[in-house]
Amino acid sequence: MKIENIRQIIELVKNEHRSKTIAVAAAEDDVVLKAVQKAKEIDLCNFILYGDKTKIQHISEEIGLDTTNIEIRDASTPLEAAKGAIQAVANGEADLPMKGKLNTSEILSVYLKDEYGLKTGKTMNLVCVFEIPRYHKLLIISDAGMVIAPTLEQKVDIINNAVSVAHKLGIETPKVAVVGALEQVNPKMPATVEAAILAQMNRRGQIKGCIVDGPFAMDNAISKEAATHKGINSEVAGDADILIMPDIEAGNILYKTLVYFADAKLASSIVGGKKPVVLTSRADSDESKLNAMAFSILMS
Repeated sequence: MKIENIRQIIELVKNEHRSKTIAVAAAEDDVVLKAVQKAKEIDLCNFILYGDKTKIQHISEEIGLDTTNIEIRDASTPLEAAKGAIQAVANGEADLPMKGKLNTSEILSVYLKDEYGLKTGKTMNLVCVFEIPRYHKLLIISDAGMVIAPTLEQKVDIINNAVSVAHKLGIETPKVAVVGALEQVNPKMPATVEAAILAQMNRRGQIKGCIVDGPFAMDNAISKEAATHKGINSEVAGDADILIMPDIEAGNILYKTLVYFADAKLASSIVGGKKPVVLTSRADSDESKLNAMAFSILMS
């Protein structure tokens, strides 16, 4: 089944994956706990909360979250909470971890320790799925929040991660647009050169399960009209399922622009490890955090 919108992700998880358990690191945050509350209200999944137990209970009482059937495990610091959550995933008590009120680097530094056995040797990165009012289908964007300046090798992994997401969403052969500032190869602009290399690697079978093309400027990656006007003949042009961004600045700016200017709905997850990580911006709404939970459960 091809998923057409983010609501369908939530419904699919509710119907087929509701027994999953999320371990939340540093859960003493009102937005995080509101998302937990929403998840419990629709019977999305189960939770183990790690953090300052007193604060978690106090916030829960303030927002009306019933913690009767939620296990809360006390942790004196965010790092201790992260260790507890990751250990729970590693030993099978939980299915995936979630970032609460702590820095991304804190939870990932624990996740990547050899003792937990969650690494795959491949690049881990943030993959975001957007439901945009003016785009004709879901759009996957990567990377908007983790890999600062991806190398060519890392971009191959980033494409593979995004393609695995697309397949989970029911897109059999996703169209991957590698974007930059323009649609022509310019030796002075490494992003355009790497885009052309990635497209050729796909044609030679080194990147599978998708159609990769580039370089594209943003307009001709998502607008058939713009692509036609510029004389671009490509299966991907104007119909991209996946946008691969040149660096974290471009990805993060696009992420925030879509949310704040375009009223886009968002679901995100860190993929590439043995278990996805529910990770959102601290400024993201509780709705976006709920979407991220459902999406990460689907990816798990």
